[in-house]
Amino acid sequence: MAKTVFDVLNEKLDAHKNAIIESLISGGVKDFAEYKAACGIIRGLSLARMEIQDLSRTLMDDKDD
Repeated sequence: MAKTVFDVLNEKLDAHKNAIIESLISGGVKDFAEYKAACGIIRGLSLARMEIQDLSRTLMDDKDD
């Protein structure tokens, strides 16, 4: 099956999130403020991904009706 725009967006969000997680794991943050900012970005990307998945499901359900 061909990739949808939702698939591409989810892949890009996952890539950004994984890059930040790798930075955290490898000690790439200087202080607690950077850590908090990175965690906030991860949370935002995760929320965006959930919204995209919900929208995708809704549109697919509408197509089936």
